[in-house]
Amino acid sequence: MHPYNGHGPFEQKFLTGDSYRTHAEHPSILDVFLPSFSFYSRLLAGPLRWLCNRAAKGLCDDVAWVYASVWVADILERMGTTIAIEGMNAINAMDGPCVFVANHMSTLETFMLPGIIRPRKKVTFVVKKSLTSMPFFGPVMRSRDPIVVGRSNPREDLTAVLEGGLERLGKNISIIVFPQHTRSRIFAPQHFNTIGVKLAKKAAVPIVPLALKTDAWGQGKKIKELGPIKTNLTVHYRFGPPLRVHGPGKVEHNTVCQFIATCLDQWKFDDTCSI
Repeated sequence: MHPYNGHGPFEQKFLTGDSYRTHAEHPSILDVFLPSFSFYSRLLAGPLRWLCNRAAKGLCDDVAWVYASVWVADILERMGTTIAIEGMNAINAMDGPCVFVANHMSTLETFMLPGIIRPRKKVTFVVKKSLTSMPFFGPVMRSRDPIVVGRSNPREDLTAVLEGGLERLGKNISIIVFPQHTRSRIFAPQHFNTIGVKLAKKAAVPIVPLALKTDAWGQGKKIKELGPIKTNLTVHYRFGPPLRVHGPGKVEHNTVCQFIATCLDQWKFDDTCSI
């Protein structure tokens, strides 16, 4: 474990300019032959336990959130997983807040994005209600003042996102939105709703497209959050140039969808070539 010392170098792991890529690591035999066991045992005994304990005491501040986020990424890297991040200058390209609109592939992005974005901008998530009531992790998520949606009534969810988003954006807090109905390795534009575009338009703030490939942390059959860990798969994040919404937002929504689809196609090809 790295020492927790506030705004130290560990918390600034991803403050590396426009891009970041993992340096070569040498995984242990346990990491190679039992990667899921190795990862979850370290996750539960390390950052998750540490952050949950702080949240229970009301000590889950932004610095702790970033620290735990980077700790999760560090565990994966030490197990041999490569993390590649591109386009981080887009996070700093605007003085004010923005809406990050991203595809949703696994639990990993929920853990990792705070460590990438929060050192640059205040940020929170749009999350489904069940995440705020989970044992242990619920207090962590609630401490982040997220926008909570039920995912059962689209009209109520839209109202919650627009009202809650305007309030937080007005406080200079950016919003991460996953417009997909559920986490999926397959990106289907027809299931990618326009809620992020509508929020950005109403608040008159930019959209930052975010494509990600995080299937190194797979989905479980019974418990989605406990899927297989595949350390041979590269974890990708790519931030696109900020977009201003003009008119109804259809053009901007299509631009975001095309950006994500293009990135995923490229990364799928790269992974195939590396096998």
